[in-house]
Amino acid sequence: MSADFDAFIAPPCHEQIPVVWQDEHLLVIGKPAGLLSLSGKNPQNNDSVHYRLLQRYPGCSLVHRLDFGTSGLMIIARNKAINAALSAQFSTRRVGKTYTALLCGHLPDDEGVIDAPIAKDPAHFPLMSVCPVKGKPARSRYQVTARLCPPEGPPLTRVMLMPETGRTHQLRLHCQLLGYPILGCDFYGGRQLPGTEEAPRLMLHASAIRFVHPVSQQPLHLQLPAPF
Repeated sequence: MSADFDAFIAPPCHEQIPVVWQDEHLLVIGKPAGLLSLSGKNPQNNDSVHYRLLQRYPGCSLVHRLDFGTSGLMIIARNKAINAALSAQFSTRRVGKTYTALLCGHLPDDEGVIDAPIAKDPAHFPLMSVCPVKGKPARSRYQVTARLCPPEGPPLTRVMLMPETGRTHQLRLHCQLLGYPILGCDFYGGRQLPGTEEAPRLMLHASAIRFVHPVSQQPLHLQLPAPF
């Protein structure tokens, strides 16, 4: 898988990047699905959130990232001092994040917690795996908002996912561990449901984020509804 991953060329993303909130210190944008957060090593993967925003906001930098297939809210710092201050909030778990997702099947419980350590899977890079011995602590909460029965295809569950830690692929892996993978996930199941067409994208969207403005010290709570 490593060779395939290294050879990956992102298809063109024609969606624009909306600015949800901004001032002279930072901005919060809506990342489209199918756009890299950072440019890749391959010159053909130059297009990214960071690359595009640098053209409009010289000196800006990403405070965190979203996976290629994930859409939604991202915080962008407009200078190094702001990046450092916001990064400190992330590292001390003072940033609240809520994701919207569609899961394969109907979850039996209306809410719950997944507490499962996550580690790199060296045999299957770039995948991660649940590993009680070598894994770093990873905890996610979920809340069901709707159980769907499409006229064509198997049942789905719409959930809000609240990660309390920020491990790579945490939400995708935790949902797989529940037995209800995220629809459209090409790494951990859910890419295609029996009897249906392949999902058009990973059905995972960063729909809300809460943090404290590093200069004004005012709490910010920003939302961007999921497009699915």
